[in-house]
This record gives sequence, structure tokens and C-alpha cells, in this order.
Amino acid sequence: MLPLLLCLTLVEIGSGLVLGKFETTLLRYPSLLVLVPVTIGTAGNLGSILAARLSTAFHLGTLSFALDDDALVGNALATIALAASIFPLVGLGAWGLSALTGSTALSPWTVLTVSLVSGLSLAVLAVVVAVVATYAAYRFELDPDDVVIPVVTNTCDVLGVVVLYLSVLVFV
Repeated sequence: MLPLLLCLTLVEIGSGLVLGKFETTLLRYPSLLVLVPVTIGTAGNLGSILAARLSTAFHLGTLSFALDDDALVGNALATIALAASIFPLVGLGAWGLSALTGSTALSPWTVLTVSLVSGLSLAVLAVVVAVVATYAAYRFELDPDDVVIPVVTNTCDVLGVVVLYLSVLVFV
């Protein structure tokens, strides 16, 4: 596990570098600043839930990694549906908190759009990362319970910052 954790630490440093490049925009628009930890955390949580469900299905012998596997497709769709229901609330909540402090520079629709687009994109990426990490654990004869969740959460942290940054570039 030590080499994996060291590699994931280096990946997290990349996330910090992207966040540093993004700092002036975040300070200009406080509602986007509020979105950063919530988006990263929520994406990591969604990916972790999926990883745990895939790991359990793997241990039960009900996961086949086929595109028509009900456990795989159903859990992937559930993850995306959760993102579609949670991230609009996250966006409106971020805008609302900024409005309470009197620091809204963006419309609620802009913040909602950034949150929803980045959240759905992250959900799709979390599904891909969770499936690939679970399959890699299977192929390398590792216990997915030990490997997949750290990989998914760290990767979602980095992807969360990058996807949020790209969403802001497109919509703000």
C-alpha cells in the first residue's frame, strides 16, 4: 500500500497546483469558492459509495465487469442519478450562503450551472475511476476494499478541482 499512497500523495499535489492557478477567480466570485470543498467532497463520497458497492459485489461473486452486468450498470446509473439530484442543491446552497454574506457576484443560475455540469461530469469520471480501480485490483489479485476507495477519493479530489476549474472557464 505504501507505493500506492505515495503516488496518490503526488496526485494530490497536482490538485493543489490547479487550485492555486484558480485562486484569483475564486476570490473574485465567493460562491465559487464555497463550491470547491463541497464539490470535491461530494464527488469523493459518490465515488466511494460506488467503490464500496462494487467491492461488495466483487466479493459476493456477482460482478462480472461486463457492460450488461446489472450490478455494474445499476450502480453506475445510481451514482449519476445521485449526482443529478445533489449537485443542483449544492449550487443553490453555495449561492445562498454567498447571498447571506452579501458577496454574490454571480447569478444563481450561473452557480447552479457550474455546480450541475461539474457534478455530473465528476460522477461520470468517478464511475470510470471506480470501475477501473476495482478491475485493476481484481487483475492484480489485491483486495478492492483496501485499494479502490483511496484511489477513488484521491482521484476525485484532483478531478474535482480540474473539472470545477474547466466548468468555471466555460460558464463564468
